[in-house]
Amino acid sequence: MRTDSFTGTLPAREHLPAAWAGTPVLDVVVPVFNEEKDLQPCVRRLHQHLTRTFPYAFRITIADNASTDGTPLIAADLERRIEEVRSVRLERKGRGRALRTVWSASDAPVLAYMDVDLSTDLNALLPLVAPLISSHSDLAIGSRLSRSARVVRGAKREFISRSYNLILRGSLQARFSDAQCGFKAIRRDVAQVLLPLVEDSGWFFDTELLVLAERAGLRIHEVPVDWVDDPDSTVHIVRTATEDLKGVWRVGRALATGALPLDRLSRPFGDDPRDRTLADVPRGLARQLVGFCAVGVLSTVFYLVLYSAFRTVTGSQLANGLALLVSAVANTAANRRLTFRVRGRGGMVRHQAQGLVVFAIGLALTSGSLAALDTASGDPAHSTELAVLVAANLAATVLRFLLFRAWVFPDRASDTGSRQPGATPERDATAPGPSGASPTTRTETWRGATSGQAVSWTTSETGPAPWARPTPQPDPQVTPPPAPARAPRHARHTDHDPRTTR
Repeated sequence: MRTDSFTGTLPAREHLPAAWAGTPVLDVVVPVFNEEKDLQPCVRRLHQHLTRTFPYAFRITIADNASTDGTPLIAADLERRIEEVRSVRLERKGRGRALRTVWSASDAPVLAYMDVDLSTDLNALLPLVAPLISSHSDLAIGSRLSRSARVVRGAKREFISRSYNLILRGSLQARFSDAQCGFKAIRRDVAQVLLPLVEDSGWFFDTELLVLAERAGLRIHEVPVDWVDDPDSTVHIVRTATEDLKGVWRVGRALATGALPLDRLSRPFGDDPRDRTLADVPRGLARQLVGFCAVGVLSTVFYLVLYSAFRTVTGSQLANGLALLVSAVANTAANRRLTFRVRGRGGMVRHQAQGLVVFAIGLALTSGSLAALDTASGDPAHSTELAVLVAANLAATVLRFLLFRAWVFPDRASDTGSRQPGATPERDATAPGPSGASPTTRTETWRGATSGQAVSWTTSETGPAPWARPTPQPDPQVTPPPAPARAPRHARHTDHDPRTTR
């Protein structure tokens, strides 16, 4: 995973203003490789659709992935003939590499891409980017696996797609429904922070981007699409599936070891409505209680299994101590990541040391309970020991939660000049607001989780400049064509359903 060029935290969400001069709001990237047959009709159809339906300025960027046929010439001709089209030539193949190159250099606040075959109905484009323009969401994807999606494709591709997304759910705990649909969009400020962390340059690029965004707590909007499979697709299914599985393993290993600074992808404190403080209700208490209870139940079961195993070869006190020690380390690690949302390796040793202190308190409580039981009954039955230990562990669990919350993982998000790992500091009050003309820069240093090298980066925050699509002036010498007659509702429904395609 890339960690050597990380660009800093995200700015607060703001609705893009309705007035801007010159800069396109949307940049649609069309990656192509040897697509001389489909490129021109695709771009012209996309341009016509955006001109007719999209209310902001836009740009279409053709990203040529080292094509060896006439694709570069066609792309250059389209750029020359259509004002809103530009072409970029890359000398190396890879859809991910093309998207990274174009998105990183684009000045549009909303970035999108779609496959050149236009398998996805273009009527889903505006619903795709609207949540990004309004700042409701950070990324948006088209979904062919949503219940309301209407899809025409063969059983083989349907099986592969659903199997792949099932693997993502089981291995990476992904909650988005369709990682492979070639119809996605992202806000530029989010892309600037996420792209340096994405390593893949091929077909797994989309999946890796979505998994990192979801793990960072960013909002992903899904749009059910109408989609018709392209029978002439040049995608090599077996090779692509193999590379995707390798990517799943790599990303899963990086997430499990905390090698990514995903805590820095959070929005500024206060941007999330859950940051709001309610009277007499500690922030995040309900979620932390649920997470801690779930971890506690699993830890108790784990402890009892260990105790029963150790008890067969040693005495009750030693078995209790060993079982508590192993389960305490696992419990602290699970609560650190799942309950209190601390990511990365920073402070891990200190947290485990504090967790061992909490463990010592629990050990004293449970050992005292066993000692009292031995004094009272002499030679208690194994079932009686387990019952006493369950009660003692429940009491120790309550005490552990209080100590974890108040001492090991305290909530410092609202303290001045300090923050808990995994939280996001409040925005500097002296920094200019969205309308400020001068940028604010900040230099931060992060030590790589795998290499141990200190890496510095500078974050620059600038307020948005006003932008809007210029209002086209009518040509007095050109007579506009009459508007097409509106078809009846039932007729439109039949014509637009891809499942009626034969």
